This record gives sequence, structure tokens and C-alpha cells, in this order.
Amino acid sequence: MDLSTTYLGLTLRNPLVVSACAPLSEDLDNLKRMEEHGAAAVVLYSLFEEQLRLERHELHHHLTQGTESYPEALTYFPEPAEFHVGPEQYLQHIARAKAAVDIPVIASLNGSTLGGWTEYARQIQQAGADALELNIYYIPTDPDVTAAEVESVYVDIVKAVRSAGTIPLAVKLSPFFTNFANVAKRLVDAGANGLVLFNRFYQPDIDLETLEVTPNLLLSTPMAMRLPLRWIAILYGRLPASLAATSGIHRASDVVKMLMVGADVTCLCSALLRHGIRHIATVEKELRQWLEEREYESVRQLKGSLSQIKCHDPSAYERAQYMRAISTFPFPVGQG
Repeated sequence: MDLSTTYLGLTLRNPLVVSACAPLSEDLDNLKRMEEHGAAAVVLYSLFEEQLRLERHELHHHLTQGTESYPEALTYFPEPAEFHVGPEQYLQHIARAKAAVDIPVIASLNGSTLGGWTEYARQIQQAGADALELNIYYIPTDPDVTAAEVESVYVDIVKAVRSAGTIPLAVKLSPFFTNFANVAKRLVDAGANGLVLFNRFYQPDIDLETLEVTPNLLLSTPMAMRLPLRWIAILYGRLPASLAATSGIHRASDVVKMLMVGADVTCLCSALLRHGIRHIATVEKELRQWLEEREYESVRQLKGSLSQIKCHDPSAYERAQYMRAISTFPFPVGQG
């Protein structure tokens, strides 16, 4: 049974990729265990735009501190040891991860505005990353900003990151656009080699005891896969880019469905936080078993077989399916 697939031009042993998750990927022993249990690639935890801005602010502070005190201070530079900040450690982690495992290591940049931080992609490439996942986490709140302006921010960020490096670039984004298909095309035209669908925005909560807005992290469930499933099915065969499915991938059956609609890889995170890293081996075993029982010879034979362009009823992924779902829901008679 051939489980291999291609993602961002990288040949992977199977379609199981560990998505960006700090608790899992910041430890080198965890990365080794991921490879041992069958992960085909790993996306490292994200380096945030805010961290890079902080580094520049601190650098400016150290370089200019005391320059107005006496002339000799203008030639003073601090020792490199003073700069123990996140970005440098992230580069070192990439290099160590590459030395620790043989599977591809994909770095992750997380940002929301256009700025100098995008140039950091070049250093990530120099550190040895096999690819870069750009996670654009942007929630526009200004009522005067138009949808077109929001979309242009995404495109400009992708162009900036693309110009800063040559390694494969995947863009992880949300589905909240007026015409997602058009945005996807524009991002690919701007230089994205792949799309990761979809980012899960963490929704805030309210603590009724302290009366404060608090962060609230909820792990995904298989229900979350419905949205990326639809859009991967719609985009498959229409864009010259890799497609990665994320959110709600917990079981082999979830992987199969995503492959059927056209995903090149499926990304695991919440399932591993719930069941442990060894769950990768369970999913791979069950995926292989499913394919063998139905006499598939490879993942490639399965991929895209139920995408919109190959489905006998293309409208199933659009409005017609909504009407059918409403009309066939088994609402109990006599209750209301």
C-alpha cells in the first residue's frame, strides 16, 4: 500500500502532518516521537509578528541607550549575549529540529500586518526549514475598512514573505471572506505554493467572577472539518497549489474524507493533545486498513475522487445541499 503524497513539492511518506502547536513541537524529543509514530512532516510552533517587533524595539533601545551622554558612547555596542529573545531561539530550534529528525520541518510565521517582520522568512530559510507556513491571523474591527482593503493586506503580506525567501510557502487563513475562492486564487498568484484550510480563531470568553474578558482555548472536534472539507472540494483542480486540511482531523475516516475531496495532507493537533503523539500511528494503521479493505493501491488513487469537479452532483457543495439538508432533517412529529 502506497500512502505517499506530495505537499509543497515535498514527497511525504503519508498524508499525516503535525500542525503548529507549541506544547507538542517545542520539545525535540516530541519531534523524534512524532517521526517514530508515523508523522510525515511537522509544522513548528509559530513565531509571532509581535515577538519580532519586540526584538527590534529592544535592539534599538540597546543601540541608542547612552548615546546622548558622552561622545564615546556613539561607538558603543552591547554584547550579543544580551539579546536572549524569542526569534533567535526560534532559529536555533529550527536547526536543532532538522538535526534531530529526517522528516521535513516546516516553520511557522504568524502575523496580521505588512511590515519588516516579513523579512524574517529569509532567516528561517537560512536556518534550514524545508518550508514556511504563514499564518495570517487578522480580525479587522475598523468599520471604515472595506473587504477589498482587508484582502489586499493578505495579498501584500504574502508577496512580502515570498520575496524574502525561496523555500515553499503555505498560507494558513480563515474562511471569512466575501468570495473565498477569489481570495485563494489571488494568494496563489501572489506566490503561495499551498493553502492550509482553515485557521481557527480563538474566541474570547467572560469570567463572571472577575468580570474580565479571558482567552478560551477549545480543542477541535470532528465537526470542525466540515468547513475545510467543502472548500478543499471546491478548490481542488482549480488552483495550481497544494491543499492542506486542518481543524477537526481526529480519525482515519476524517483523513479519508479530506483526501477524497482533494487534500494533499491532513494536519493533526487537537487529536494529539487528547490522545498523545502515538495516536499518529493509530490513524496511519486505520487509514492503511481502510484503503486495503476497499482495494485501493495508493493515496493518489483516492485523492480528489469526490471533489466538486469530479462529483456526479457538483451542486452538493453549494446552495442545493443546504435546501436538501433542511427538508430531510428528521424533526419529531408533534413536538415544537
